Amino acid sequence: MAVATNVYDDIEGSWVSSRDEVKILDCTIRDGGLINDHQFDDKFVRGVWQACTLAGVDFMEIGYKASKKIFGASHGPWKYCDEDDIRRALGDDPQGPLISVMADADRTDYHTDILPRDKSVIGCVRVACYIHQIPAAIDLVKDAHDKGYRTCLNLMAVSTVQDRELRDGLELMAQSPAEAVYVVDSFGSFFPLKVRELTALYRAILEPTGKEVGIHAHNNQQLAYANTIEAVIGGANWIDATINGIGRGAGNCPLEQLIGFLKNPKFKMRPVLECVEELFVPLRSQLDWGYSIPYMITGQLNQHPRAAIAVRESDQPDNYVKFYDEMIEKE
Repeated sequence: MAVATNVYDDIEGSWVSSRDEVKILDCTIRDGGLINDHQFDDKFVRGVWQACTLAGVDFMEIGYKASKKIFGASHGPWKYCDEDDIRRALGDDPQGPLISVMADADRTDYHTDILPRDKSVIGCVRVACYIHQIPAAIDLVKDAHDKGYRTCLNLMAVSTVQDRELRDGLELMAQSPAEAVYVVDSFGSFFPLKVRELTALYRAILEPTGKEVGIHAHNNQQLAYANTIEAVIGGANWIDATINGIGRGAGNCPLEQLIGFLKNPKFKMRPVLECVEELFVPLRSQLDWGYSIPYMITGQLNQHPRAAIAVRESDQPDNYVKFYDEMIEKE
């Protein structure tokens, strides 16, 4: 199959601001919740919501739809995103970005926990899966789509998937009702050239069925922003970011950087900076996220960051040489 044309070939000059089809999905509360067990209080969630609303963000992902049968009920509310919790934090008719949740394939009781759209303040369901879970993920997408939700698919850990297997998986996803399929750099191991290649591949397979491509980048090698704008330049239209780059481990593409790049008058920088100043500067003294050498090492080795997370939470968070030697021995 022919590779989709890169937008570099079609448009010259300051073209990004004219691409109204670019949509920002803020996943601050959902991805940030991975470092505090989803314990953000309602005031913090409202603050992020208000910033996203004033900034013109299209979607705000408030958390997961996780199975209480699997995980119990001991985590924070944004692990489950019960309707009552969302309404308590944002109101019964929140006006602003479309509320999104993420549902992991095989970890969501979606038949019961995802209500019909007309009974929920949620508007979008994103389904995350690994390559072997694609059939289950598609079933979940179909269920959410039939209930009236906008839907996306996030194929995780794609850096570990062989080319033929990836193409086959994308062909299956192309036949689903999902609006978009995301390039996900789960381990923060990609460089911009690889993101460019994957964006073109995803477009070539997905666009004939009317689907768009998204990008979700992690900052292990300080490339989340570079990889995100490379995907945008390559034609990705669903763009993930978080305020101040908060997220699991090394974090994500910072929303404030992305808005500065897009230069689209639809998006406003000032509300995001106010939110960083008021909410995230104090949070920095409580939570650890962002680039550090252990995350860099796992990113360069194309490894899940769980080992780096563990060492950052240990009593020797900056023993870099020991961590490097241990990781190299596992290779």
